[in-house]
Amino acid sequence: MEYLADFFRHIAEEYPRWNFIWMYQPVQQGKILSGIWMTIQLSVACLLLSMVIGILGAFAQGSRNALLRNFVQGYIQFFRNTPPYVQLLFFYFALGQFTPTFSPDGWLEVPIISNVGWAIISLSFFAGAFNVEIFRAGIEAVPESTKEASASLGFTRGQTFRYVVLPLAARVSLPALNNNLVNLVKTTTQAFGIAVPELLYQSVVIWNDYPSALYPTMLLVFVVYILLVGILVSGMNKWEKNMRIPGYGA
Repeated sequence: MEYLADFFRHIAEEYPRWNFIWMYQPVQQGKILSGIWMTIQLSVACLLLSMVIGILGAFAQGSRNALLRNFVQGYIQFFRNTPPYVQLLFFYFALGQFTPTFSPDGWLEVPIISNVGWAIISLSFFAGAFNVEIFRAGIEAVPESTKEASASLGFTRGQTFRYVVLPLAARVSLPALNNNLVNLVKTTTQAFGIAVPELLYQSVVIWNDYPSALYPTMLLVFVVYILLVGILVSGMNKWEKNMRIPGYGA
């Protein structure tokens, strides 16, 4: 490792505009690693929460309650038709003013929901609006005769949705869901706007302190996101392949 650090120090000396400082300075290296870890945590939390929102919203769209259906439709229109960055700022700066605070040390007041929490909430609701429509399309692809057959066996609406409709709808929904989740991972960079210390934020901190590190750090951001998205796509493709039923949805 010491040899590798010396190698990148030499590059920085020979090519001043290519300073890989995060490869040989422990403090900057720590910033990059913590930024990558925060990006992973943010992505995983948003992916899971947005899928839960999508499934529940799609289920609610088939409800007999008109008020509930209209509420879900209003939610979809609001989050689908406004920019995610504007939503993020609205959640953090507008709604954040009304959230309670607590004082862990008896002196400093800290909001119950941190900037990381608001980023997860905002981005999950944004992607969840698209997931609702994705799962709804999958549910509508399930033949009515299949639903009627489960009802004839004594299944309730909830049991039919859980054991029959959702597994079949998921197979149809996976390609579109894959695309939306990939976009969600890339959209996590917008958390930079409310100072969430993810990879882009930490990268900007580094190249503000060391302008010569701009190109290498930007290159690192590209590579990290290519790897993260590649892992997600590979996992989704494997999941889609394992769930494939010959002659149905694929």
